[in-house]
Amino acid sequence: MVDIKKICNEAVIAALETEKFIIKESEIFDISRTEKKGLHDFVSYVDKGSEKMLVELLSAILPEAGFITEEGTSSIRGSRYDWVIDPLDGTTNFVHGLHPYAISIGLTDNGEPIAGVVCNVGCHEIFKAWKDGGAWLNDNPIKVSGASSLSGSLIATGLPYNNFSRLDNYMACLTHLCKTTHGIRRFGSASIDMAYIACGRFEAFFEYDLEVWDVAAGIIILREAGGRVSNFSGSEKNLDGQEIVAANSLVFPEFLENVSKFMQE
Repeated sequence: MVDIKKICNEAVIAALETEKFIIKESEIFDISRTEKKGLHDFVSYVDKGSEKMLVELLSAILPEAGFITEEGTSSIRGSRYDWVIDPLDGTTNFVHGLHPYAISIGLTDNGEPIAGVVCNVGCHEIFKAWKDGGAWLNDNPIKVSGASSLSGSLIATGLPYNNFSRLDNYMACLTHLCKTTHGIRRFGSASIDMAYIACGRFEAFFEYDLEVWDVAAGIIILREAGGRVSNFSGSEKNLDGQEIVAANSLVFPEFLENVSKFMQE
């Protein structure tokens, strides 16, 4: 049996080492060195360099684990454990010199997140959690807010940037939430959005067409802080990022009902 707490804390060290590289490069970064993977989907040498560092550092922590990585630095899968890495969650923000952007490291056991680290780069914030160990921000315990209704909630979301097949549904949902909540924020980093629910800054978040590396760390951090995460149908298992509804446990049923009403039509 692996020591998940120890592994999580070592992953924090790996994230902090990688953060130094990203901060250094942010000071000299030239947007002309950015590539496009797809419409509005950017990648830079910083993404690739960050991921390479993380793969090397995390391989030493848990040698038997495989990797699921955004930039394809490693495609080796583990028989049980896999590191799920987004080396720079919020690349568009980064290339424009805008915060937030994050390092997101999840560890899964047969596909289910059991540990996670989200480093809010340059902001002196490290969110972490491991299964049955609670959620933490800079070694202080955190929990979701006590808001109990959608009308008292601040909502986070991510605008569609590549797949517009559900845009009309999404905009209808957004319009409804504008009228029924405290407000909506779009920060451009799903891992940060979920970590912010975990520490009570947001109450809820939804988005579609993400990838597993965008959400793996955030799922375990939010769950350990007392929140819930599902797809638009309400399933809380095998979440791959294609549909995400996340909220504190009190608001979650109402929020899921409202999002599903629009996004499943």
